[in-house]
Amino acid sequence: MDLNYTPEEEAFRQEVRDFLKENLSEELATKVRNGRELNRDDMVGWHATLQSRGWLAMTWPEEYGGPGWDAVQRHIFEEELALANAPRTVPFGLAMLGPVLIKFGTEEQKSTILPRILDGSDWWCQGYSEPGAGSDLASLKTRAVRDGDHYVINGQKTWTTLGQFADKIFCLVRTSTEGKPQQGISFVLVDLDTPGIEMRPIKLIEGGYEVNEVFFTDVRVPVSNLVGEENMGWTIAKYLLGHERTNIAGVGASYEALNQLKALARKVKRHGQPLAKDPLFAAKVAEVEIDLEAMRLTNLRMLFGSSDAQGSVSSMLKIKGTVIRQALNDLSRRALGPAAAPFPSEEVIGNYSVAPPEAASNAANYFNNRKLSIFGGSNEIQRNIITKETFGA
Repeated sequence: MDLNYTPEEEAFRQEVRDFLKENLSEELATKVRNGRELNRDDMVGWHATLQSRGWLAMTWPEEYGGPGWDAVQRHIFEEELALANAPRTVPFGLAMLGPVLIKFGTEEQKSTILPRILDGSDWWCQGYSEPGAGSDLASLKTRAVRDGDHYVINGQKTWTTLGQFADKIFCLVRTSTEGKPQQGISFVLVDLDTPGIEMRPIKLIEGGYEVNEVFFTDVRVPVSNLVGEENMGWTIAKYLLGHERTNIAGVGASYEALNQLKALARKVKRHGQPLAKDPLFAAKVAEVEIDLEAMRLTNLRMLFGSSDAQGSVSSMLKIKGTVIRQALNDLSRRALGPAAAPFPSEEVIGNYSVAPPEAASNAANYFNNRKLSIFGGSNEIQRNIITKETFGA
């Protein structure tokens, strides 16, 4: 298998770089580079910029408004966006619901919903996890009871990322209690303006607000909002999570984080010399870089071998990608020492800055990214998936 890029692929890479140079503002790139929290206008504006070029929904086929790229082009595009410190696109409508509707949705759902995702009319969030059903998603208890032409939904979802900006949510709900738990789950689309829905913020350890809990009390949803067949939700969930886990791997984002770490190690001094020359620290950086390169090659093998991000390969990428990103966060924190400690609200006291620019949000990002090995299916669960698919256990 030849993992080298063709001249056409390298030309495409240059086209992406030229686009980013012309359209990505330094202000927005700096915000991303320094780990600052993006607001709704930042994310919506960047989506509009990508859509103006037809590059927003990169996994969608051309007939639905996507660029029609192959897997390698998508990989190159994501890699260049990360290296340029462009914001990651909000995945819920674009990388999760969109592909689900294209594969399982009705023609009416496709024609109505997909264009509204592209033009920014709708902001979707994900209703999967519950207080007692996270990685063990089949244990979910949110019920949807059929009542004529509607489902009546009662229950609770948690860890709903960016739900405070959303006006729609796609949910896994229990429509049957017969048979195995996986067999009674359905995939339903819900308008967040529907009576009976309450969204409450969850404050994170570093003071940020990006996740929520959502309560459903006698929420009436049209049966036409069902995606696929009733009790088919587990099949759809596995398909969607394959896309999510590969996206979580973030190869390009980790390479950019590695570049920043190396630059920091050249700047910070220990015992009168750059930290980059410290043998122990340099060995730790080299270990992470070797793991990252191995993950990049695994990702490329998957891209050349199959267009579907499913099964044990996506689980392996999810595990390694999240572990590598956490290791980079940890090394950056260690390189900065006490300067890494302040949270964003503590960086300036009066007119005095207690941390250099490169330390901005370092502690907040370190704590926030502890979640990476948990969401999208915890790494422990992913290891079980790999074992079952590899050994049939």
